[in-house]
This record gives sequence, C-alpha cells and structure tokens, in this order.
Amino acid sequence: MKRQDPVGLPVRLGVNVDHVATLRQARGEFDPDPVAAAHLALLAGADQIVLHVREDRRHASPDDLRRIREIASVPVNLEMALTPDMEALALASAPSRVTLVPERRAERTTEGGLVLTKEYLGNLGPFVRKCAQKKIRVSLFLDPEPEMIKKSAGSGVDQIELHTGPYARSFGSDLEDGEWTRLYEAALLAGEQGLIVAAGHGLNLFNLSNVLALPGLREVNIGHNIIARAVLFGMKEAVTEIRTLILQNQARKTS
Repeated sequence: MKRQDPVGLPVRLGVNVDHVATLRQARGEFDPDPVAAAHLALLAGADQIVLHVREDRRHASPDDLRRIREIASVPVNLEMALTPDMEALALASAPSRVTLVPERRAERTTEGGLVLTKEYLGNLGPFVRKCAQKKIRVSLFLDPEPEMIKKSAGSGVDQIELHTGPYARSFGSDLEDGEWTRLYEAALLAGEQGLIVAAGHGLNLFNLSNVLALPGLREVNIGHNIIARAVLFGMKEAVTEIRTLILQNQARKTS
C-alpha cells in the first residue's frame, strides 16, 4: 500500500514524561523531576504533555499531574485506567484530555489496546458524560482492529489513539508492511467514523516517518524514545529532533 496522505492539518506532538518519573522512583527521592522535563519539552515545541498515572503509582503521581497542570501552557493528556479511583482524579484535576488505556499490575508498559466489552462500554458512557461537564475530552487507546474502532464511534469519545507498538516492533522486518497496512486501514476507518486519529507506542526517529503518512493523523505521542535520548543528549535536543522530523514531513506534503 502506498505510504502517502493528502495534505492535512499539522500533526501535534505529545511528549510523555512518565519515564522521567520512573528514573526518580528508582531512588525514591526527588530527581529527576518530570515537571522540569515537561517545562523543557514545552520550550522545545511540544504541543501536549502526556502523563500516565497508574493505580499503583509506580512512577508518576497525582502531585506530578497537579504541578504539570499548573505550569503547562499546552494541553495535558492524562493516561489512565477506567477505575473509580482514577475517575475521581481525572474529574478533580480536569486535564484537557484523558486517554483510557488497559492496565495490568504485572506489565512493564502498556501491552495492547482496550477491549471494548459491553461491560466496559457501560462504564465508559457515564464517565464520558461527566468529563464533558468538565470540558475534558476523552480518547481510547486501541489496537488497529475494525471491531474496536466501530464500537468506539458510538461511545461518545471524539478520538482514538492507535497502538503502534506491533508496527514499531516489526519495523525493518518482513512483518512491517502487514502491520503498517493494519494501521493505515484502521486510520481510514476511524476517519470515516468521525473520530480524530492519534498514534503512539514505540515510536522513534526511524519509524515515525511512515506513521506520519497515516491518513487523517492529527497527533503522535512519544515517551520512552524521547526520554531515552534525553538521558544522552538532553531533553530539549530529544524533543527538537522529533519536532523537526514532523515539520519536515509536513513541508514535504505542502511542497
């Protein structure tokens, strides 16, 4: 399948600062501070700050979320599981967006997209309505599966974030084309369903260009690769690299 997309709106960059909190928690002290990382990301041109507060608080904390909300001049996207505890936190902190993700205590990182069962959708509807009252937009983290995308379209959310992990892991292998085609068709379907399309998980300087060619893509969220490169080269440099790649891609589309 040809990797191109008609000229559209610029793709926003969300920078996930979770792994700064992970480094901090390795010592259980104060440094490095994810709030400082968020500030540097903003200076480098991030369009959004992303923070995953887990139920077990293994890295980012509600206090991190509060402090980032206080300093951020751009939207803050809270990644969370749909549980009573996290629902209360979201409604109290009122980030610009909530992205609902599956969560298992044993996982190192998010391993896949949501499974939208009848029970889950039954809990989702009231949460989306409560968020609307607080002007919080809701997104769902989904595998590129047509059934899940169609179910999400009737749930009241305005956006889905496509799970790019399988594509990222297949990059450079014989499986790459198949995984990219899954993403492409999922993005097309989401657009047809009236959903905003975002993408995230496992993205880096090497595989991002292809993902930027997804039809209707409006947002990419990147955490681990940016923080890993920031350890070596600095936060502003790591964010600037990705931001430059996005802008170069947009310039090629418009030239």
